[in-house]
Amino acid sequence: MPETRMSQPPSSRPSPLPALWLRLLDREPQHRPLWLRWGVAVAVTVLALWLRMQMGTPESGARFATLTLATVLSALFGGVSAGLLSTLLGMTLANFFLITPFGQMAVGDSSEAFWLNVTYLLTQLVILGAIWAMQQRNRRLHELTRQLGDSQRMARNTFEHAAAGITHVGLQGQLLDVNQTFCNLVGYTEDELEHLTFQDITHPDDVGPDVNYIGEALAGRRSHYALEKRYIHKDGHLIWAQLTVALMRKPSGEPDYFISVVQDISGAKATEEALRTSDRLMRQAQGVANFITWEADIATRRFRTFGNTHKGLGLPSTEFGVEQILNSTHPEEHQRIEAEWIAAIKGKNRYHGTYRGHPDLPVRWFQVSASFDRDAQGHTNRAYGVTQDISTRKLAELEIQRLNASLEQRIQERTKELKDAYGELESYSYAVAHDLRSPLRIINGFAQALEEDNTTLSDSSQTHIQRIKASSQKMGLLIDGLLQLAQYARGEVVRKPVNISDIAHRLLQELAHDEPERRVDWAVEPMLTAQADPALVEALLQNLLHNAWKYTAHTEAAQIRVFQEAQGDQIFFCVKDNGAGFDMHHAEKLFQPFQRLHMPHEFTGLGVGLATAQRIVKRHGGELRASGERGKGAQFCFNLPAPSSPD
Repeated sequence: MPETRMSQPPSSRPSPLPALWLRLLDREPQHRPLWLRWGVAVAVTVLALWLRMQMGTPESGARFATLTLATVLSALFGGVSAGLLSTLLGMTLANFFLITPFGQMAVGDSSEAFWLNVTYLLTQLVILGAIWAMQQRNRRLHELTRQLGDSQRMARNTFEHAAAGITHVGLQGQLLDVNQTFCNLVGYTEDELEHLTFQDITHPDDVGPDVNYIGEALAGRRSHYALEKRYIHKDGHLIWAQLTVALMRKPSGEPDYFISVVQDISGAKATEEALRTSDRLMRQAQGVANFITWEADIATRRFRTFGNTHKGLGLPSTEFGVEQILNSTHPEEHQRIEAEWIAAIKGKNRYHGTYRGHPDLPVRWFQVSASFDRDAQGHTNRAYGVTQDISTRKLAELEIQRLNASLEQRIQERTKELKDAYGELESYSYAVAHDLRSPLRIINGFAQALEEDNTTLSDSSQTHIQRIKASSQKMGLLIDGLLQLAQYARGEVVRKPVNISDIAHRLLQELAHDEPERRVDWAVEPMLTAQADPALVEALLQNLLHNAWKYTAHTEAAQIRVFQEAQGDQIFFCVKDNGAGFDMHHAEKLFQPFQRLHMPHEFTGLGVGLATAQRIVKRHGGELRASGERGKGAQFCFNLPAPSSPD
């Protein structure tokens, strides 16, 4: 229940003196030092005698009049020992120092003096006994009060700092008291919850069951109940909680309030949902992949499948023995299955294999994998495994093997046909080239003879003869280009270590030697190497360097560079010049045979060099890239990747 704090009105507040007296009574004497208690007893006793003397000369029993008050005050302040000290000191002073002559007992009747002192002593002892009893009771009361305070503090600490949310709920659902854990759980402050009911923060679908249980508790049919329910957090999200509720009753037996303990189980619910989802997905995966999961008792040789996966094995129930497994497999597999199973149990190898179904049943193949549980001595006691129906895959593999065998034969036949056709085409190419050269030689010869025998021909006739000779010579070069392309498109590529730097350096020296009048600044990066066919690489560089040399003919400060650079994750070898360049919009014509981007009167050539270079690079499995700009030079880069591994 919430704590109730009450304050007293000003008119009912006690005066300071009674409050001081109460504090004196509440203070336990043993908590004060002994010297202080006895010192106060002596001082109070002496003060009491002095006061008595100030009231007049005491006679007989009147001398003890003020000592009783001293004894009471001393006992209250210092306990029974201080009270006894005050009594004895008071009797001594009253008998010897209160009535003259001082220092002797001035009493005429000794019997009267004896009974007077005995009566006083007994009276004081009774008073001291009463004070002692009162102090013992007060001490016990203090101890009980302290224990009650400790119990209340512990109960409050338990309430406030419990790991679970705790609430006191009224009979109508109002939240009378809540701990901080519950506030953290639902996101509200304690002040906000004081104005809400548990129905306000409960999911609407969960209010009904909670209310029904409350009704049963109020009707006396149950004293407590538990259920899982959802709370609505202040920010709107749901919290799953395990709720335990107990009804508290008044001493008269009437219902008073409910104590609710709320444990956050959102994490457990999320895990439970994840497990359900995982189990559902696992079952779906088993169905899609034709998985049969099972466990086996090694001692009894009994197997048990999980779920309804036993149907995938064609077995009638989830539990079966070894005999039923063997009856569903091909007889030729029995001995191998038994041997592999025993070896796996002994730990000699892992159990993983494939077997065929019984020949009397539809054609089926299964793949099995298993793991084993072993005790401390290494003895196997259980096995867990997965069996997969791979009939579709196995039949497809068999069909692929059949098709491969048929395809291999067809490929061999087709390859022979292609080789024959290629041989015929090659022979035809040489025959055509040879047959074309003969008419060309005749045409060129008769043109030469006509020019020599008729020196008086007109200028136009001489021009026609020169054009005939030039055309026949160009056609001869075209035939040579065709034969060159055919030559580089056939034959096997023999890869060896090739020093590209040495080849480029030698070819550039030869070009410089052939045209000593030209001044070309050329540079070759050292140690450019690759695994390639040396003859093909030489032809490749000869075409690229010849082009660079040719197209820098009209450049004053001609430059040619041979280097390598990384493009992406590959290394490319590049030939760069600052010559005529080309328009990138027409770059697709560069590698087409007999296609040129410059007029014949600008630069000589047939347009075969770059086509030949590209064929050489492609035969190595590489790529030839071109970039340039008209009037600013061109760059050709190629790579010669290592051959693929046999795998």
